[in-house]
Amino acid sequence: MVDVDPVALAADVRARLTGPGGAFELGNEEVRGIPLPVWTNRRRSILEWLDASATFGDREYLVQGERRMTYAEHLAAVERLAQVLHSDYGVLPGKQVAIVAANSIEWVVTMWATLSLGGVVVVGNAWWTSREAEHALERAEPQVIIADTKRESLVAKARASVVLTEELLNRRSSGDGKPDAFRDEDDPAVIVYTSGTTGHPKGATHSHRNLLAVVEYHRYTDAAAAELMAAFGMPARTEPRRFLLSMPLFHIASLHNCVIPRLTTGDTIVIDEGRFEVERVLALIEHERVTNWAVVPTMAHRVVEHPAVSRYDLSSLAALSINSAPSSPALKDRVRAAIPTVQASIADSYGLTESSTAATLATPTDLITHPTSVGTTIPSVSLSIRDADGERLPDGEEGEIWLRSQFTMLGYWRDDEATSAAITPDGWLRTGDLGSVRDGRLFLATRRSDLILRGGENVYPAEIEAALDEHPKVVECAVFGVDDPDLGQAVAAIVVCEGVDEDDLRAFVGERLAYYKVPAHWRLTDTALQRTATGKVIRSALAL
Repeated sequence: MVDVDPVALAADVRARLTGPGGAFELGNEEVRGIPLPVWTNRRRSILEWLDASATFGDREYLVQGERRMTYAEHLAAVERLAQVLHSDYGVLPGKQVAIVAANSIEWVVTMWATLSLGGVVVVGNAWWTSREAEHALERAEPQVIIADTKRESLVAKARASVVLTEELLNRRSSGDGKPDAFRDEDDPAVIVYTSGTTGHPKGATHSHRNLLAVVEYHRYTDAAAAELMAAFGMPARTEPRRFLLSMPLFHIASLHNCVIPRLTTGDTIVIDEGRFEVERVLALIEHERVTNWAVVPTMAHRVVEHPAVSRYDLSSLAALSINSAPSSPALKDRVRAAIPTVQASIADSYGLTESSTAATLATPTDLITHPTSVGTTIPSVSLSIRDADGERLPDGEEGEIWLRSQFTMLGYWRDDEATSAAITPDGWLRTGDLGSVRDGRLFLATRRSDLILRGGENVYPAEIEAALDEHPKVVECAVFGVDDPDLGQAVAAIVVCEGVDEDDLRAFVGERLAYYKVPAHWRLTDTALQRTATGKVIRSALAL
């Protein structure tokens, strides 16, 4: 191996790639009235990337079970469906198409068909209840809803036509031709829902600029990795990679950071079907020769603890990232031991739906020297630690993480109040997460103090408390997270009530909220909750 300082080399590669004349040069441009660093060599339309994917021809883009769809077949399917959406359902530039379905080939084709019309993709949460779906879709006002059979009942009350995924690709248009799909970079492209802090999901609205920036970021990381491999005498990659998609497409980890950028690099997406099951996924990795996999900590934990992991040939797996929730150095060590081929490639990151992609990245080298950090900012991202008054704090002090970049969402769909609370007039995104910066690296303290991170899903206590408060026999309640060895955190509730039991309350919440938001642990009492002088529940005093 070549004797090279990996930290210095990585810094040099980054400077060359993003500096003047570099393939991923950064330069300042005005974005919605705010000067920001942007990729100067980016394409100006996501449709340019869609058209360019024709060059990959017979390569596999999507694999689902025994089904295989090449890039050429994908482009043809996108064209056919776009004509159906336009001619039969009136989808025009700027109009919304909602998808409420499990991961599938049809899901991906619908997304690209909508973008090809200049439409806005409304990414529904496949785990919503009918009430959650009704609220989100009423605000989004889609022209048409694409749903699978299992979720048809969720969208029954929506004021839009519903097309089932099972019949989607067999549809033929009643007309032909498509509208001019030109969209400005700062027009909406995708709406991804986050759990609501005040009782309802909020639609984080991402622009075409956001998607184009994410594409460039992934192409940049590929280019940087190739240079680093060459410097260490490692052979260059010659075959397309195969990415396992095992997280829902209503997460940016799957949509923005896998399905969309991989279309631009000619790689393959292998779609796992159904709830996460360790042996099925391991068999899929072996059978499809998966090379890249992004997981949440709960998935990683279940894999390394499963006795069958050593029975499968996972030698194709070359890169693994742990996303969506904090993961401990001990868990990463167990992953390295269980899957030796990813020992030198495990990475960690920090980001949120509102930031479109990672804001910081901890490379394998970073994790050797700073195992508890989530790394340094990715190119073009500014990060600041602020106090309660919004004043900057010096390195080492803990405060709220603020971000500003070309990746930041436009705002929350049709929710000006929530948008103003999250994004400052000069473009800073208040994440609500706490952390500190040391040695140029971000260290997380906690994720949104009241937030519960259950198996990689964000769960807001206020949303569950609002549902419980609707029960006529509930006097008051408080919801909080408790440690869980598998999920990271589980949802717990203390309920002041009379004449009702856990089963009744569990069923009541389950009718209103997605299954993962239903408390797993309960304490029913007739003693009032402890509150501050201003009437707020003392959350530090909550315990089962």
